[in-house]
Amino acid sequence: MTDLPQLRVESVRKIYDDGHHNAFTDLCRFKGRIYLTCRSCPDGHMVFTSSSIVVLVSDDDGATWEKVFSFDAPPDRDTRDPHFLIFRDQLFVYTGTWLVPPEGEQRDLNDHLGYAAWTADGVSWNGPRSLEGTYGHYIWRAAAHGDKAYLCARRRRDFPPGYDGEDGHKIVEGAMLESDDGLIWRYCTLFTEDYGDETAFLFEPDGSVLAIARGLGPCTARVCRSAPPYDAWIRTDLDRNVGGPLLAQWGDRYLVAGRKSLEPNKPRTTLYWLVDDQLCEIAELPSDGDNSYPGLLPLDDRRALLSYYSSHEETTSIYLAELELT
Repeated sequence: MTDLPQLRVESVRKIYDDGHHNAFTDLCRFKGRIYLTCRSCPDGHMVFTSSSIVVLVSDDDGATWEKVFSFDAPPDRDTRDPHFLIFRDQLFVYTGTWLVPPEGEQRDLNDHLGYAAWTADGVSWNGPRSLEGTYGHYIWRAAAHGDKAYLCARRRRDFPPGYDGEDGHKIVEGAMLESDDGLIWRYCTLFTEDYGDETAFLFEPDGSVLAIARGLGPCTARVCRSAPPYDAWIRTDLDRNVGGPLLAQWGDRYLVAGRKSLEPNKPRTTLYWLVDDQLCEIAELPSDGDNSYPGLLPLDDRRALLSYYSSHEETTSIYLAELELT
């Protein structure tokens, strides 16, 4: 791996801090403008009806930002983990929503429901609208290939009630849903049959898919590969969990980023090259405590922007790192 390029973190700036808990980011370029999304909640990280999804826009390659849109779900739901998808010349923002139970009662993964807001021009927005086919699924990142969109959605096998506990984790499946319009979803395949969690998909030109699954409980992160029609998967265990994983192609290389938790009490947002289904660590970003969930936007073959959140300063805030290959 000695021929891999070195990565230099040129700068890291706090770009969004409204005094709330700000977390779970994504980045994209749409219609010539750069968009960033995150979740904002005055009550903290956990499940609260006071949470909302925020969309920021920049016209100067990330130097300055303004809020262009925000939304929440019905009043009994928590919004979190927003992600972008550009599909059929529209920009979608997806969020998974927990049904917030009465105080003292346990939340249930079976009550989860995906929502979306979308725009054709970045100015006029539609939604939020619940996503048909996602009830009982915790939706996460999406990707598109050809005339179909695909969505990571984890669920409890056979949908028994409950959420927490080691036995519960064992029966969480990682499902890939597909859609023709980005709003109505149907089952496509299972990419993991146990310990399903946050997963990032990347499609190759021939339609084959590469995925990074976070890992849950005793199960480490996994590299998952499949070719159309995605009914057979090859899975390779990695040596660690990757919290809030990002998988992106930068030039002819694959970049992985997410939270590393190898040292007790030192969680760090960390960047890797993915080579031969192994992680080659290349950088740690200023981060600690509650952090990770990055988004990447390559500007060219040498420069990129990476968003993430962290609580290493006074508040839990959104940061933007400028990256350069040397």
